[in-house]
Amino acid sequence: MSKLVCPLILLCLLPAVVPLFCYTCVFPAISPLDCIRFPLRCPPGQVCLSSRAVGEKGDFRVVLYEKSCILPSLCGVTGEKYTMGLNFTFTNECCNTHLCNRAATPTTSYWTATLLTLLISYSVW
Repeated sequence: MSKLVCPLILLCLLPAVVPLFCYTCVFPAISPLDCIRFPLRCPPGQVCLSSRAVGEKGDFRVVLYEKSCILPSLCGVTGEKYTMGLNFTFTNECCNTHLCNRAATPTTSYWTATLLTLLISYSVW
């Protein structure tokens, strides 16, 4: 009986595997603030992804942002892809704590510029 008790006690002392939750975007967004984020439970062995892809054709340039779960082997990967008539260069960045791939906090100058624009347009009316 004592031979069974020791292994059972050790199993109870081991921490439970807690799934990782990451933000994910419904669609890739053109602004890090436009990303409609919701938490997603990642499959075991995956980490959180924040990816940025810059597409260019001539003078036209577009930046897309994506958030999701990804295999660790794809972290830190930079590459190129041709789609929608644009050459995209992408960069994958990963993190491994709950909801760590949230959008960057906008700077004060961004909010100041937005507030000034709203005040100027309000005063014109």
